[in-house]
Amino acid sequence: MQRMPTLLLVRHGQSHYNLENRFTGGRDIALTALGEEEARLAGVKLMGIRIDVAYTSVLVRAVESLRIILAVMGEPQVKVVKDAALNERGYGTLEGLNKAETAQKYGRAQVETWRRSYEVCPPGGESLEKTYDRVIPYYKAEIEPRLKRGENVLVVAHGNSLRALMMYLEGISDQEIASINILTGMPRRYDMDSRLQILKVSYL
Repeated sequence: MQRMPTLLLVRHGQSHYNLENRFTGGRDIALTALGEEEARLAGVKLMGIRIDVAYTSVLVRAVESLRIILAVMGEPQVKVVKDAALNERGYGTLEGLNKAETAQKYGRAQVETWRRSYEVCPPGGESLEKTYDRVIPYYKAEIEPRLKRGENVLVVAHGNSLRALMMYLEGISDQEIASINILTGMPRRYDMDSRLQILKVSYL
């Protein structure tokens, strides 16, 4: 009898740019001490769950979060796959800028549109739609086959790459996703059947 798969999604722990309220995007920014602790707590919440394979982006805040999580779980030998398809959306010329100062310069409404609109790109950056268009084909090609074999998969990535994945998994609309935020270090669990229909979804 085939095992029923579980998919686990975790946003990386707090980075230094998160702490400083800056647009991070593709910049390779390390975790803060709090971010490391958030990763440890995520590992505690995941203890007892078998992980067959783990995926992450190539950015250090996600890679290090995953390393900490697996160490806490006592699973450092789990196969880890890193791919830029899971990277955070690019914020273009906004990367490194303080969000509050940027809102003062361009107006709060414009900055909210750049941050939350599905289709609108920040200057020189990616929209959530473009992020979706690289995350979901990768998920279908690399992660879905493992789930179909009954494997449990852990994905540690970023707010927007995971929001894109949530849209696909849960059928969330372009409009609804604007109000959804993913907390750092908070595992989201999907229990699925053999056809990858979601039986239950919850935060741990």
